[in-house]
Amino acid sequence: MTDPATHRTALVTGASSGIGAAVAAALAARGHRVLGTSRDPRRAPAPPPGVTYLPLDLADDASVEECARAAGAVDILVNNAGESQSGPLEELPPAALHRLFQLNVFGAVRLTQLLLPGMRSRGYGRVVMIGSMLASFPLAHRSSYVASKAALKGFATAARRELAPYGIAVTTVEPGSVNTGISDRRTHYVADDSPYRAEYDTMLTALDANEAAGVAAAEVAATVLTAVEAARPRPLYAVGSNAPVVFALRRLLPRTAVERMVARRHGLAWPRR
Repeated sequence: MTDPATHRTALVTGASSGIGAAVAAALAARGHRVLGTSRDPRRAPAPPPGVTYLPLDLADDASVEECARAAGAVDILVNNAGESQSGPLEELPPAALHRLFQLNVFGAVRLTQLLLPGMRSRGYGRVVMIGSMLASFPLAHRSSYVASKAALKGFATAARRELAPYGIAVTTVEPGSVNTGISDRRTHYVADDSPYRAEYDTMLTALDANEAAGVAAAEVAATVLTAVEAARPRPLYAVGSNAPVVFALRRLLPRTAVERMVARRHGLAWPRR
């Protein structure tokens, strides 16, 4: 447990399951006061010990603002809530794209904006964006999700310098394959008669298998704690999917070689033409 003098108030979005629940529990175990969010706390599972739920619907700007007001002075913000979406680019409905970016990017950015003045005035803050290794290793048929996580990382990386003078550190944690049951909650946009259907199904089968064999959410939570507790958090932390090796290969290999590596991992051949 941390020293009482360093106990903080943390807000973790999407804390009723998966990575969010593990992060909320880990922060509470370190002695922090933890507020977790759920779209409907009345229907959510009981929170981990030391965690209190607040309602939050990232698709509703008024809900985001009310959550920020209800949370009060927040020292640690973990933007975790969002949607996992798949589908060929050609077949992604505009409304689905708008919803995905509202949930994964705009809602998280707005919540961050609302909490930054308090962090700045107190001279301390930690903002962690839960991204995805797919933002660093894009995958076919997941373009919308990849783009949303890359956008979130872009906000975090660019804001680091402007916020650092005020004692606020912004970082991104990119999980690889994590066994959280998210495969059952992913949204899909592909027609039964789609010309992409066979490849899509191949990719999805491999993706689901990789996630079933992925690291536990607690391992991601441990990485988030590392970022939160570091005196100078790094811009990016990656966990799962053999992250140290694959990021090293990404630095050494040509981009096309990395694209082929990601495709093969998901059962997709790289076309010769």
